[in-house]
Amino acid sequence: MARTSIASTFTLAAAAALLAGCASTGTPATTSATTTAATTPAKSTASRAIVNLAPASASLVSGRLTLMPMGDGVHITGEVGGLTPGDSRGFHIHEKGDCSAADASTAGGHFNPAAQAHGRSGNGAHHAGDTDNIVADAKGVARIDAHVSGVTLGGGAANDIAGRAVIVHAAADDYTTQPTGNAGARVACGVIKVAP
Repeated sequence: MARTSIASTFTLAAAAALLAGCASTGTPATTSATTTAATTPAKSTASRAIVNLAPASASLVSGRLTLMPMGDGVHITGEVGGLTPGDSRGFHIHEKGDCSAADASTAGGHFNPAAQAHGRSGNGAHHAGDTDNIVADAKGVARIDAHVSGVTLGGGAANDIAGRAVIVHAAADDYTTQPTGNAGARVACGVIKVAP
């Protein structure tokens, strides 16, 4: 009987210590599997996507882009034409893959799953969809070679850009004005479509 009483007392003491430890941190105990899942970054499941940019807001701007997972994000290459030679234009990923409105307003705001302020990619806080301005050459064509960090292509994670829209704006992004960088009207829009 004494042996059972000592074992019961030890079990109760151990349980109380465990509960006290959890209560003092204010957080529930987690298993290593849960911790690993929470800290493992999402990965792209698609190897490539295409964007066909069509004119919006009565512009003549159009283009074709290819997106591929690379390093810590997605790399965008391609060309945008119909621009004024030497122009700098805002170039962003927007939250909705809907270019049906004449002014492309149906694409929503900049893609921003982390609820950050607008800014310049690689320079402090910024939307996940913020990229550097594109610049047209003497023939009015901008050659795109941009990297978007912290996003994935496919897989459905919160930072997945597949199925969202790419927008070219009428003016340069000033990287400061909230929430759009004062980049003006949307002059081209295309949906990010995963290639088979």
